[in-house]
Amino acid sequence: MRRIRTLTTVEDPVVRLVCFPHSGGSATAFHDWAAALPPRVELVAVQYPGHGNRFAEQLVDDVAEMAGRAVAELLRLPSLDQVLFGHSVGALVAYETAMLLRDMGQEPQRLCVSACLPPGHMKNRDIHLAADDEFWAALRALGGIDPGIAGNAEMRELFTPTLRSDLRAHAQYRPGAGTTTLACPLSCYHGDGDPLVDEKQMTEWAGVTSGAFTLRVRPGGHFHVSTDVAGLVSDVLDREAV
Repeated sequence: MRRIRTLTTVEDPVVRLVCFPHSGGSATAFHDWAAALPPRVELVAVQYPGHGNRFAEQLVDDVAEMAGRAVAELLRLPSLDQVLFGHSVGALVAYETAMLLRDMGQEPQRLCVSACLPPGHMKNRDIHLAADDEFWAALRALGGIDPGIAGNAEMRELFTPTLRSDLRAHAQYRPGAGTTTLACPLSCYHGDGDPLVDEKQMTEWAGVTSGAFTLRVRPGGHFHVSTDVAGLVSDVLDREAV
């Protein structure tokens, strides 16, 4: 089954926006972004194994492997300038994807990371090991959890392995030895009041690239991506460059 979901149909696109979901999220998390796109931007999203329409597949709890599988499919798509956007654990997958593409001579036009501390700085690394009640209480505190899932014991049981796997991947991720900096611009997005991310540490993302670095603070906490979607998409794409 395809690892990349195409969320728009675009004739003669000039830029591809590639989105990487948060822990437990699926490609459909970015469905609403389509309405905010300029005409010649193609929107695709990565569907991790064990998520969305790939729910029956074996989960992958390794960021580098998640990125490698995404890159393998991105390389099958028509060649375009690409902008990568990753939210939460998706930010790390997007970062790892950018490095793999760079090593193949296809570094993205821009890397955008959201609601995620720089690689290796995750707080509360043991949350994926917590007992179910503590685990779900922590997730509810973040917001963005569908009440239909959080309030239903059967749904929680169904989604708990997926969430634990993604959070374990996040906690265990470290860049590979000898990792070199990217050259593309990097845009960093922080949700004001995010309990998992210290805004002061977000500037450390600048160290992963020699390109331009920008930090944007937005309302909405950890799931700020659902606030002013049009404004976020415009900023991500840097419309003057599209």
